[in-house]
Amino acid sequence: MASPLPLQTISTDTWVEATWEAFLTFADDPVLASGRFYYDQGYMRIEMSPLGAAHGQDNTVLSTLVNLYAAVKMLSIKGFTNTTFRKAKVRESQPDLAFYVGQGLKLPPYNNAPVNLDECDPPTLVIEIAASSLEDECDRQQRLYQHLGVREYWVVNVNTGQVFATALSNADGTKIRESQVLPGLGIDLVEKALRRSRTEEDGAISRWLLNVFSELGSAQ
Repeated sequence: MASPLPLQTISTDTWVEATWEAFLTFADDPVLASGRFYYDQGYMRIEMSPLGAAHGQDNTVLSTLVNLYAAVKMLSIKGFTNTTFRKAKVRESQPDLAFYVGQGLKLPPYNNAPVNLDECDPPTLVIEIAASSLEDECDRQQRLYQHLGVREYWVVNVNTGQVFATALSNADGTKIRESQVLPGLGIDLVEKALRRSRTEEDGAISRWLLNVFSELGSAQ
């Protein structure tokens, strides 16, 4: 399907006005498969910037951390990386990491189609790793995830290792320093793991996390 306008004429890494149909011509174009796409009630954002080692490393550490914590705490969890979540004709997002946490959730089927949020529950926790787009991630995209029904949203500043966590509801967002969907997990610990990962290999980080999580469990 041909795009109505060449990508070169569209401003990337910012929100621009667009119809749902125009957005789909970009989002579903296999030539742009390396891009990331967001849509929220008449506005789209296309991110075509290359992702470097820092982004990929933080992504890996955070995925490991969340899954290990859930395993130690016996929480039901299902994670997705760079997956498209679509509310047809209204909203779409492609977060770095998304997790379904808890029992009784309607999970996406195993296929390569965008996750249809008219048929599945939205993810419980969404994590975005940001550099130059930090302000947008904490503002416009936070509202997008709020409208999608996500319960908790983390934005990671890849340059500093800071994590901005927000508990989301239909009405607003509340800044938090302890996860509500992963009870007992402090955001300070998440930031410490990111800092340690700058100088330590993944196995060492995983072993350290397991020890910390086990100690947290025994202290309760």
